[in-house]
Amino acid sequence: MSGTNPQLAAAYARCRAIAAEHGKSYFLATRLLTPDRRQAVHALYAAARVADDIVDVGADEPGRDPEAELLAWSEDALEAVETGHSDDPVRLALADTVRRYDIPREHLVDFLAAMTSDLDVTGYPDLAALDRYMWGSASVIGLQVLPVLGTAPGVAREEAAPHAIALGEAFQLTNFLRDVAEDVDRGRVYLPADMMAAHGVTREQLAARQHTPGFTALMREMVDVVRRRYDDAAPGTPMLAPESRDCVRAATDLYGGILREIEKVDYRVLDGRVSVSGPRRLAVFAHRLTAAQLARVRVRAARTRSRSTTGA
Repeated sequence: MSGTNPQLAAAYARCRAIAAEHGKSYFLATRLLTPDRRQAVHALYAAARVADDIVDVGADEPGRDPEAELLAWSEDALEAVETGHSDDPVRLALADTVRRYDIPREHLVDFLAAMTSDLDVTGYPDLAALDRYMWGSASVIGLQVLPVLGTAPGVAREEAAPHAIALGEAFQLTNFLRDVAEDVDRGRVYLPADMMAAHGVTREQLAARQHTPGFTALMREMVDVVRRRYDDAAPGTPMLAPESRDCVRAATDLYGGILREIEKVDYRVLDGRVSVSGPRRLAVFAHRLTAAQLARVRVRAARTRSRSTTGA
């Protein structure tokens, strides 16, 4: 635990603050995790958020050099993972998490490569191309989080991995649908170009916030694509450690709820950001809280019985 090291504790606290500020649904869901898992997920989220923010400054703050900033941040992050040390709190917490949970270094490399591609790539010809991008931006996030959440007794990490990948992709695709307007303002479109063309939707229409029948049809088709990813992810939740399942269920419910909100407004995501309401988020959290607490009690009881049986 980080509490024995003041610098590390402060680093994790900084990551917690970033997660609380920028990822309200994720942050609420992580409160259902055990403290050690919770702080690790905060570190992974904060690192991803910082790298993503560096990329976005290129569109939002002229005069800065996001390519140089991202390269420097990436090199420092990888060095921190190798050495276990960093003067930057986010990179320090990231390094501790990666080393503590034996997260493959290549997952971080692939993520940083995807962020780098965002500096130049502004669109994707089809869903297959978007999936290739999401390997680094979403799939490996699921694979990074998986060792933190842990798997149930008898379940190998490799068995749960495809479902973790699918959930990472489902969450990111949900973001893409919610954030169409924000992304196009930054010069990027994460809707497959061939699907856009099939529905008569152009980048110019997106930039002009033109909500057409074709855009509605495109969004409806994309919502179906995302829901299939959630379906692919679902069998993975029972494979997780019992103490982690309710966090994933809550996050899935909250993020899946964004799709329902998109449908409620007739897919008018160009008019403004769609989100799950605060009361709804709290209701989901409350619904899962008791189950998460009971899971922890059962796990502790099982460990106590195991120790008494073995004499350990």
